[in-house]
Amino acid sequence: MRASPTAALLAALLPLAASAADAPARPARLGLCAACHGETGMAQVPGAPNLAGQRLDYLREALKQYRDGRRAAPLMRAAIGPVGDADLDALARWYSAQTPQAPRP
Repeated sequence: MRASPTAALLAALLPLAASAADAPARPARLGLCAACHGETGMAQVPGAPNLAGQRLDYLREALKQYRDGRRAAPLMRAAIGPVGDADLDALARWYSAQTPQAPRP
């Protein structure tokens, strides 16, 4: 028996829907980060690292270290100094869920 075109379409779209449902919400504090690291985690300025696709636990810990002064980066400390754990977690989740892109020529 052959599947109907509608059933085939639904079967093809189901993984995409599940993926979208798992995607984190855009963090409220993304704006300042996006100025250097890009909204999707691809750096917008020279010297800023790409964050897209980095491991969640790494990003979460790195952000805490910048905020708490355990990593010496005055710009990062100023940018996220007043940010609480919940917001740092949201930023880490956002950037870890982004897909890295190839650099543009």
